[in-house]
Amino acid sequence: MQQWISKLSEQEVGKVLPNEPMSKYTTWKIGGPADALIIPENKRQLANLIRQLHEEQIPWLMVGKGSNMLVSDKGIRGAVIKLGREMEQIQFRGTEAEAGGGASFVRLSIMAGKEGMTGLEFAGGIPGTVGGAVYMNAGAHGSDVSRIFKSAEIVLETGELVTYNAQDMDFSYRHSILHGSRGVVANAIFTLKEGDRLEIAAAMATYKDRRRKTQPLQQPCAGSVFRNPPQDHAARLIEAAGLKGRSIGGAQISELHANFIVNTGQATAEDVLALMELIKDTIASKYDIALVPEVYFVGER
Repeated sequence: MQQWISKLSEQEVGKVLPNEPMSKYTTWKIGGPADALIIPENKRQLANLIRQLHEEQIPWLMVGKGSNMLVSDKGIRGAVIKLGREMEQIQFRGTEAEAGGGASFVRLSIMAGKEGMTGLEFAGGIPGTVGGAVYMNAGAHGSDVSRIFKSAEIVLETGELVTYNAQDMDFSYRHSILHGSRGVVANAIFTLKEGDRLEIAAAMATYKDRRRKTQPLQQPCAGSVFRNPPQDHAARLIEAAGLKGRSIGGAQISELHANFIVNTGQATAEDVLALMELIKDTIASKYDIALVPEVYFVGER
């Protein structure tokens, strides 16, 4: 075991799992081992962990539900942080919803609906965590996190715990300030509105049915692979280019939704990357459009 892992194991930073396979933590079911996966249970452990990693100059990254992450077959050098159960809690106060950074974004939307709170219906099909949703300014169905975000407690890369409001977050399409200024969302507060429970449930059921019919949710995948270019849709371009159903190794462009790549059983990260390159090259050649990935590749090449 590396010295820094042994040292962390003796500190109050949460559970430390050396040489942990990342395929267990990504929705693609792909990825080699991380040097160490660390699971802090609360904000204090999280801040302590990040502070120590900063002092030891150990590289680290966050994994939520692993729904927009492609992990290298060779794994990840350094630490991977996954928030523990204490940071998965959700509570409501009036029209405000407070959720830990590790809470399921889908679960938050369902609970809000049951509380008669509207504003989170769009989140019903976004399979990540609250922290990941804030980081990405996740959105669907014409709405996104920036429209309901009030504030968040964030542990900066130095281990300092700060509170950011909406103006601090620099939200734009699938972007927040955390893309340039590293930090981990420990918890977030969203401002909702009172609504009709039946109407909210009906809207969410419609969205769910649409996803079930148009997305390959029964196979390991990571959601949309590419961002939609201005005034167009990546899926339409990929399908129009004749790439729907194309495979490389165990990775396949979904027959159901052309902007999804599925793991048919034994896909590697290299299979997925090769398929992404094929898509980007083809779309650039045919339509002179540069598709931008919405998923992140992490780890050793």
